[in-house]
Amino acid sequence: MARVTLRSLAVITALLLGGCGSMPEQIDETAGWNAQRLYSEAKTFMNEGAYEQAIKLFEKLEARYPYGRYAQQAQIEVAYAQYKSGEPALAIAAADRFIKLHPNHPNADYAYYLKGLATFNEDLGLLAGFSNQDLSERDPKGAQESFDTFGQLVKRFPDSRYAEDAGQRMQYLVNALAAHEVHVARYYYRRGAYVAAINRAKTAIETYPQAPATEEALFVLVKSYDTLGMTELRDDADRVMRKNFPNSLYFAGGPKDNRPWWQLW
Repeated sequence: MARVTLRSLAVITALLLGGCGSMPEQIDETAGWNAQRLYSEAKTFMNEGAYEQAIKLFEKLEARYPYGRYAQQAQIEVAYAQYKSGEPALAIAAADRFIKLHPNHPNADYAYYLKGLATFNEDLGLLAGFSNQDLSERDPKGAQESFDTFGQLVKRFPDSRYAEDAGQRMQYLVNALAAHEVHVARYYYRRGAYVAAINRAKTAIETYPQAPATEEALFVLVKSYDTLGMTELRDDADRVMRKNFPNSLYFAGGPKDNRPWWQLW
């Protein structure tokens, strides 16, 4: 009796599995929705933090109604949703697409801002994880791209409500990029590569002359020239440093702060 029961169960299971292929496709409840409803429901998901569901509805909206203001707005909303969901690369791609398709759109300034913000935060996330890694191996390409994007925003849309914040972030990025160059110069100096240290310190000074890191860059120059016995160049660098930073802590051994360089800004 038990054998019959087990065999019957096996047959029923096989029938059920075999019938799966003939089951109707899942019904799309949004099939009859117009553009306004799709957009409204997607925004509701956005407000609730359900970014994945929002993105799906925005993409359906654009696919079904590719022309008109709802489709355009859906494109920029997707960029924002990707940014909020922790997908900066996808957010940047979506913002780039919007800028390419609608360069003169009223929200083009926001697309630039969002792209710069996504790149900015992506770079900060990387920096936060590299406190114990030799940063001379890192490529500051992300910070440079963010700076360039914010620069485009400020140049193209000087009256944008995002321009002031973009300018502040650009200043931060200048400081961070300069600090990176100085970190690399310090790295080379500590390993006896004094010519390389001089070159990176000079790059920091020439490229970012107003950045706070210029102070340490000059100090690296003084120390490197001194170690190489290049007394004339050492004295020139020392004279410039004392003129611009007469009370520099580096003259007394340097600041007593062991935090990673990127936390100093």
